[in-house]
Amino acid sequence: MATALQDILDSIGGVIWGPFVLIPLLFLTGLYLTVRLGGLQFLRLGAALNLGLLRRKDPGSSGDISQFQALTTALAATVGTGNIVGVATAIGIGGPGALFWMWITGLLGMASKYTEAFLGVRYRQADAKGDRNGGPQYYLEKGIKGPVGKILAWSFTVFAVFACFGIGNLTQSNAIAANVENSFNVPVWVTGVVLTILALVVLVGGIKSIGAVTSGLVPVMIVFYVIAALYILLMNVGDIPAALGTIFTDAFTGTAAAGGFTGSVFIIAVQYGFARGIFSNESGMGSAAIAAAAAQTSHPVRQGLVSMTQTFIDTIIVVTMTGLVIVTTGAYKLVDESTGDQLSAALMTGEAFSQGLPGEWGHWVVTIGLVLFAFSTILGWSYYGERNIVRIFGRTVAIPFRVVFALVVFVGATTQLEIAWSFSDMMNGLMAIPNLIGLLILSGLVARETRAYLKFDPKLRATPEEIERALANEPGYQAWRTREAELDAASGRSPQLPATRTVPVPPGDDA
Repeated sequence: MATALQDILDSIGGVIWGPFVLIPLLFLTGLYLTVRLGGLQFLRLGAALNLGLLRRKDPGSSGDISQFQALTTALAATVGTGNIVGVATAIGIGGPGALFWMWITGLLGMASKYTEAFLGVRYRQADAKGDRNGGPQYYLEKGIKGPVGKILAWSFTVFAVFACFGIGNLTQSNAIAANVENSFNVPVWVTGVVLTILALVVLVGGIKSIGAVTSGLVPVMIVFYVIAALYILLMNVGDIPAALGTIFTDAFTGTAAAGGFTGSVFIIAVQYGFARGIFSNESGMGSAAIAAAAAQTSHPVRQGLVSMTQTFIDTIIVVTMTGLVIVTTGAYKLVDESTGDQLSAALMTGEAFSQGLPGEWGHWVVTIGLVLFAFSTILGWSYYGERNIVRIFGRTVAIPFRVVFALVVFVGATTQLEIAWSFSDMMNGLMAIPNLIGLLILSGLVARETRAYLKFDPKLRATPEEIERALANEPGYQAWRTREAELDAASGRSPQLPATRTVPVPPGDDA
């Protein structure tokens, strides 16, 4: 039964991630948005990093959590096992060239991430408590009129609820328990109990509790992991040029890896690079827009650019560190002596770090990094899943969902889940398809309002009052501001942004 289910999931996943569905859709959407938005992920990256990481807040703006907390919540959900195990899987199956295609998903995906985060804020709603809700489950329906928008929105909603238990729970808790048992001989059930209790403690407090935890945890875990990787790369600095050459060459030739790996062709490198790339950075999936919608921001462009840095940090920094360590140390060529086959993905990264660090530090770094990465992913994806199930059943299911989600953590930690990765890949793809279609349809609105904002504030330093004056005649901004004031009034909150004029709603807007 399990084998049959595995085969079915692999077959479906093979079609979704094959050369005729998601690979061209992801690539072409990212490329199209990059051109349509004037390459803003390259031109505005510095200003976005400054606002998101250094200034961290957008004073006098409306929302539930700071821009930095929204960024770290999204980073918490994305920097997970995909950055450790997923990179090794891509390289192990697709060869070193798969890392190049992961970079492509990151660079082009920054435009997709910007667009979905912009739309998440642009079309966000408020519940009875005044908390901001947004994401593809809202902007696909609100921004795209008629049955097409509804079908896309509800498809995303259903797929996201299922996906949160795969990518955001079962695979993460299973990876934590397995690695802790392997490194420290802690029984998986003990790890499962501890993880479940910790998850319950954090998740019961909702997005403000999650934001508070991730804003402290995420920077520490990323810096810890990157420093360890940089040390290894410095010790092997002479091997980096050859490693880069191998990565770029294999991206187009599909050179076979050693140790029982029979061969890789171009399409396999692309397929696994894209599949593991989106698993890692989630660009185009729409998930980060859910966290972005809760942010305190004075304009959707500002939060869109801050959210865009998430993909840069995840893929261009963390994934690159893992991939270069694996390639420079040659760990992808090693053979498991017990089986004679290529090292599994779970062992490959650990072995790479063990070769580069003294004593047992390598395995400890990977284990601790994976524990922190994966647990933070559980927190972030709990919020994503909750916002989508609330969209279906209403706010009353929020607390029960948090409890169930935490209990599933124990199931993931204590159960052999061979099908979990296949299920996660399939759901990731199914989430991405309606969202990517929506991004293309709504790209005109995003490009128009982005140009209007960046024309007067390219460095993202304008105050809310300056934004209001500069965009007094910009219908899109005024429509958004009118909605924000209505959301604050309906929830009994005092308006945070300057008073706005009531203006005619532009065609296609739902304000």
